[in-house]
Amino acid sequence: MKESIVRDINLADKGRQKIEWVKKNMSLLRYLEEDFKKNQYFKGLRAIVCVHLEAKTAYLAKVLAAGGAEVSVTGSNPLSTQDDVAAALAADGLHVYAWYGATEEEYFQHLNDALDIKPNIVIDDGGDLVHLLHGERKDLLPHVFGGCEETTTGVIRLKARAKEGLLAFPMISVNDAYCKYLFDNRYGTGQSVWDGINRTTNLIVSGKNVVVIGYGWCGKGCAMRAKGLGANVIVCEVDPIKAIEGVMDGFRVMPMDEAAKIGDFFITVTGCNRVIYDEHYKVMKDGAILANAGHFDIEICIPELEAMAVEKKEMRNNIMGYKMADGRWIHLLAGGRLVNLAAGDGHPAEIMDMSFALQALSAKHIVQNHKSMEKGVYHVPEEIDKYVARLKLEGLGISIDSLTQEQEKYLSSWEG
Repeated sequence: MKESIVRDINLADKGRQKIEWVKKNMSLLRYLEEDFKKNQYFKGLRAIVCVHLEAKTAYLAKVLAAGGAEVSVTGSNPLSTQDDVAAALAADGLHVYAWYGATEEEYFQHLNDALDIKPNIVIDDGGDLVHLLHGERKDLLPHVFGGCEETTTGVIRLKARAKEGLLAFPMISVNDAYCKYLFDNRYGTGQSVWDGINRTTNLIVSGKNVVVIGYGWCGKGCAMRAKGLGANVIVCEVDPIKAIEGVMDGFRVMPMDEAAKIGDFFITVTGCNRVIYDEHYKVMKDGAILANAGHFDIEICIPELEAMAVEKKEMRNNIMGYKMADGRWIHLLAGGRLVNLAAGDGHPAEIMDMSFALQALSAKHIVQNHKSMEKGVYHVPEEIDKYVARLKLEGLGISIDSLTQEQEKYLSSWEG
């Protein structure tokens, strides 16, 4: 393998500070680190981690290494990699291939460099790594036991591949675990998206019209936090059930064609492409702010925005202004990439503690069970999901009730 490729190895001490800070606030991963170190579940195996490369991801990689794995790490988004964190991992002996602001060519070269480890375990975020393994890196498939996928977009791609019978190994959909989407997607995204928007714009949210496009768990979190900030929240949806849910949560629901005329902030959270496009740009208010919280930079159609603009200007760090022919300005945050990571630090440490505990335990499950698992997409085993929840409660100093034998018997009986 190549030596690690990072921006500046001298940034390692800064990165270590960040990793130590999140470690203090990730009680589940600390517990698993000790367990993995003691039992060496991954001894002699090779793992690759392709997740947004910041401090919390770095600690996950270190936990896998503590369990005996040789680990390579790369980023799942060029604008979310933190160079000091990448340097810290490289200095501490992991194989790291990533830097902030990588071009598309550099990004895929980094993925390929990381894959040269010939992984047995794959931890992906968004599906680019798995896509490469089924394409130009098919030669590595005999080494792969299986892996885990972190996010909605990646799971959509996995299920589509599996449906066509083209998925070459078992993958666990961590995104679909209760302890992922109920907390990470809702509370994590809700907080981190607004952290990114507020840090970048320094504008008031209270009293503004916030349009949330997509009312899945991430959209629910963004809408909930916007409401808490005093915004008038509008939801746009294609699913009638989710639309009714938005109404009953107290939000206005309407088509995007209508919302485009009145929104001040727009947040895309769909996992789909071309959610905001030219017809919407034509009617948006002067000063409208566009932010994306989906994995790829395709939800806001940037080429059409570029084509319509008569002038383009950087208004502030991570804010690009586009002037329309009639003088209106439309502002795009973080280049249309994940605003919570490209313009912020991502989800809070305590939230990612749960998601990454699921990742680590699912990876362990793959190692111990891959020989009996067919190719396909699997849910996180229920016992892992509940185990993570119980550990989290213990870490918070909270205890809960248990069923008595009499209650268990009653619940398992058909008698009234």
